[in-house]
Amino acid sequence: MPKRVGIEVSLAASEAACVADTDVIAAYPITPQTHIVEHLSELVADGKLDAEFVSVESEHSAMSVCVGSSAAGARTFTATSAQGLALMHEILFIAPALRTPIVMAVANRAMSGPISIWNDHSDIMAERDVGWIQTFAENGQEVFDLIIHAFRVAEDPQVLLPIMVNLDGFTLSHVVEPIEMLSASEVRKYLKPYKPKIVLDPKKPVTMGPVGMPEVYTEAKQQIEAALTGSKKVVVKAWDEFAKLYGRRYKPVETYRTKGAKIVLMTMGSVSETAMTAVDKMRDKGVPVGLLRFRLWRPFPLEEFKRAVKGVKVLAVMDRAISYGSRQGGPVFTEVRSALYGTPKAPQIFGFVAGLGGRDITVGTYEEMVDKAMRYAKKKKGPTYELIGLRER
Repeated sequence: MPKRVGIEVSLAASEAACVADTDVIAAYPITPQTHIVEHLSELVADGKLDAEFVSVESEHSAMSVCVGSSAAGARTFTATSAQGLALMHEILFIAPALRTPIVMAVANRAMSGPISIWNDHSDIMAERDVGWIQTFAENGQEVFDLIIHAFRVAEDPQVLLPIMVNLDGFTLSHVVEPIEMLSASEVRKYLKPYKPKIVLDPKKPVTMGPVGMPEVYTEAKQQIEAALTGSKKVVVKAWDEFAKLYGRRYKPVETYRTKGAKIVLMTMGSVSETAMTAVDKMRDKGVPVGLLRFRLWRPFPLEEFKRAVKGVKVLAVMDRAISYGSRQGGPVFTEVRSALYGTPKAPQIFGFVAGLGGRDITVGTYEEMVDKAMRYAKKKKGPTYELIGLRER
């Protein structure tokens, strides 16, 4: 039976990469992801993980090493956060183009300026269109499970794309939680050794990432889009296999108490558990509210989302990032509204932005959003989006 232990979530992420038998880790420290690569360096130094641990001079270099090691056929892992993720930006596009199945943990953190080390989703939302599969964890168990799942999906011959596993910085990364830690032998039932078909090898030279003339560039980009869209069936299948082996089931779109709900909150990440408490409290008061959250962010789970909101009258979408200058609020809100465009009997949708730079999101925060969304829906009129908790000068 899996052993349940109390462990810091960052260290659990490291242990997941360890039992997955990672070959190469490229690492550069940045708060709040540093504990992940620190612990991996210890595991390698202590001989618990037979891997190359490459200390680099920047996150740009870290992702460059990852692309090279993955292209050479190595199971590859890294982790980063915020400005570190932004510094990788150039190379993030190259990884899916070269079909390198890298796995990266992203400890989500607010982007400067002003400088903030606290959590929101402005870092990952700035990278939503780089061609990576992206999933979100709500607690430590999910971080451990989703990293193992990420290797399983990324390395599938039908996929061969990199994956980001998102975990909220500090509010999740630095807390100690009880987690069922799978052993390496248990993980091998699910995750087989990586056997790439095409690798960089001086004895059998191949070209990866050549110049894309206008005559081929469009087709190359279309292949990435097709691969990313098509990866969803493998993502779901791998979650089904995970459930059969270990008893924990994940879905692209997950719901809580949405049966009979007239208004549904939408969230992503660890704040979803606070939202569940808020839903329970409001249900006890007779408010017909439920919760919907995206587990899979890329590829966007369009069909599952539409099924989940069928019959819902009002959606209150909470973003933890702003799409500056769009005048539409957050990126999740704009995507949700776009997804429902032209859908018969689509719910009224109201956007809220909260928790920027680590500002507290409480049960009361969700009660406020639900109350406002219900009032706006009754009037059939309200602001496109609203910043929650904005202090008056």
